[in-house]
Amino acid sequence: MTGSQAQPERPLSGIRVLEVANFIAGPFCATQMAEFGAEVIKLELPGVGDALRRFGSRTECGDSLPYLSEARNRLCATLDLRKPEGAALLKELVATADVLVENFQPGTMEGWGLGYDVLSAINPKLVMVRISGYGQTGPYSRRPGFGRIGNAFGGLSFLAGYPDRAPVTPGSATIADYLAGLYGAYGALLALRGRETSGRGQVVDIGLYEPVFRILDELAGAYHAFGYVRERMGPGTVNVVPHSHYPTGDGRWVAIACTGDKIFARLAEAMGRPELAGDDSWGLLASRERDRALVDAAVTDWTRSMDRARIIDLCERHQVPCGPVYSIDEIFEDPQYRARENIVMVDDPRAGRHAVPNVVPRLNETPGGIDHLGPALGAHNDFVWGDLLGLAPERRAALAAEGVI
Repeated sequence: MTGSQAQPERPLSGIRVLEVANFIAGPFCATQMAEFGAEVIKLELPGVGDALRRFGSRTECGDSLPYLSEARNRLCATLDLRKPEGAALLKELVATADVLVENFQPGTMEGWGLGYDVLSAINPKLVMVRISGYGQTGPYSRRPGFGRIGNAFGGLSFLAGYPDRAPVTPGSATIADYLAGLYGAYGALLALRGRETSGRGQVVDIGLYEPVFRILDELAGAYHAFGYVRERMGPGTVNVVPHSHYPTGDGRWVAIACTGDKIFARLAEAMGRPELAGDDSWGLLASRERDRALVDAAVTDWTRSMDRARIIDLCERHQVPCGPVYSIDEIFEDPQYRARENIVMVDDPRAGRHAVPNVVPRLNETPGGIDHLGPALGAHNDFVWGDLLGLAPERRAALAAEGVI
């Protein structure tokens, strides 16, 4: 499959999004909308561009792999918002736009005369998505923030790792960026829906830490109700056991999730030890939690006695949730990923052939799609400043010479 296949009209066709954002959170927000048909115009500092272009593995075209993937499906133009003429040009574009996405530190846009009060006066229907480290309000609002800080401040990093060791990065330092971008797109769609009734746009305000905190299941409730401070548990899971990662006889790992007594009884059958699920053993969750280390040891002894494929097969037969703990090379070979086309090969005229994660979610009538990877810096200057705003070639040349575009 390639990203250039013809697509039905996408659900966000006709929506124009201006992206004045850097790195991941803001751009990923815009990408979610671009994949489903929105016209996204990315505005970058002339001669410099988005820092994401230089973050991660660099490719022959000069831009990084993360940039090529996360700047997909948009137009790229250059504009220096710090200069009065640049701010004026943004205001002209805002008059034609539905959404503006920015992820500067709070106060930055206002310092350039581009706060929401100014932009909404130009276009009352404008939705402005603002993603920052701590949000637009509160005592920490002016502090800088990155994904790692969002993970830490949001409470996720404290839970990642083993209790006798330092907290570790929970999978990726950029989780907070991607979550904030996703919530930003969700917020933009809610605001656009609200606009249909009110006729007015609004601000979507997200701190990087907030989506992280939002997904931490009962963490807040358990502390408030019982004073319980959850500590790091390695691969284990609070409230349920066995619910962890277990080594296999062929040097790999499986994830097994027994979220209730019935599932544990089925696991005990798969293990050939049905007595483990008896009332006088570990049939009830309370007894398994009491003997958590012993339960996990018993499951580990069983998983180590055979290879991963055999464990997964036995668990599937007994309807026990179980899956491989995959590395990326195994993901590329897996038939489920292949059948669902979760990895798409995009033939890009500038960057060549690259593998990127496919569009999520999957819509059966109006699906999203990947038309191209991240464009070169200023690739669409003539279209944006010429075709859209009608600036004459001489004027565009003068603005470029002045470093405005």
